[in-house]
Amino acid sequence: MKNLNAAIVGCGSIYKVHADALIELEKVKLKYVVDIREERAKKAAEEYNCSYLLKYEELLNKEIDVVHICTPHFLHSPMAVKFLEAGINVFVEKPLALNYQDGQNINAALAQSQAKLGVCFQNRFNDNNQQAKKIIESGKLGEIKGIKGFVTWHRSRDYYLKDDWKGFYETEGGGVLINQAIHTLDLMQWFGGQIKAVKGNIDTRVLNDVIEVEDTAEATLYFESGALGIFYATNTFSQNSPIEIVIDCENGSMRLFNDQLVINQGDNKSVFNADNQGDYKSYWGNSHHKIIELFYQDLLADSYENIVTAAEGLKTLTLIKYINLSAQNNKKFHLENESDY
Repeated sequence: MKNLNAAIVGCGSIYKVHADALIELEKVKLKYVVDIREERAKKAAEEYNCSYLLKYEELLNKEIDVVHICTPHFLHSPMAVKFLEAGINVFVEKPLALNYQDGQNINAALAQSQAKLGVCFQNRFNDNNQQAKKIIESGKLGEIKGIKGFVTWHRSRDYYLKDDWKGFYETEGGGVLINQAIHTLDLMQWFGGQIKAVKGNIDTRVLNDVIEVEDTAEATLYFESGALGIFYATNTFSQNSPIEIVIDCENGSMRLFNDQLVINQGDNKSVFNADNQGDYKSYWGNSHHKIIELFYQDLLADSYENIVTAAEGLKTLTLIKYINLSAQNNKKFHLENESDY
């Protein structure tokens, strides 16, 4: 079985998590890092004992099997499409793309390619989230009646000013919805199943003089099963507090909060504690390594057993699209005609 040569495009804040995961994999070799800033690319190459390039297109002429896209959001789609057209596998950081249409472009290129694409929704692989998913699928708590997801984080003026692409629809695609709370939206639909409609609102409450995107969003998610989802996210809190997800079922409930899964069923209460803290930002968890390892296992086995597919990535972009449309038009939007659902 051949080894796989990998490259990382974009040496910003997240690339190191990918690089650290890659160097632990036996049948994978990190060959190149790419960044338009030579100083940053050179430093990354020295740290990980690989070569560096300044233009991602140069990878098309190299013997590369997989490219990790860790760039600003607006570059995800054009880069992914080029690599897929060249038959190179792609692992893309969230979001799949800048917006729904760009995500569709990736999906179209994927349909014509022999390569595979995975989306980095690593929180699906956190221990407690995996446990909650198994309990839902077992049916022991009965059907889901409701799900709530709350994200109350903090993003400062400096956070936006240090990167010229953040805070603008043209380059980031949005604010708290597409950058921070996208993981919670993904988990809510992963737990709850098909969503048929949304009604939501967005606003910019703080830093209006710095950003044009939303820093606060809320929505009601109407699931096909009849369950209701309550979603709230903001970047305006004074700290990055733990995300809370509550899943209310016919015969009990589950609460995911602060690396704990608490299961209440009648008079019985069970608590699972997961070690989801790695060496990186606390709210990232430690499941980047898990999802990357599983992605490469699937590549080597030529399977899609664990890959979070482009279609899954499109589901969150669909939700974000319709939350924004609902906010603009002040009405509920139905998703029945969307191919992703």
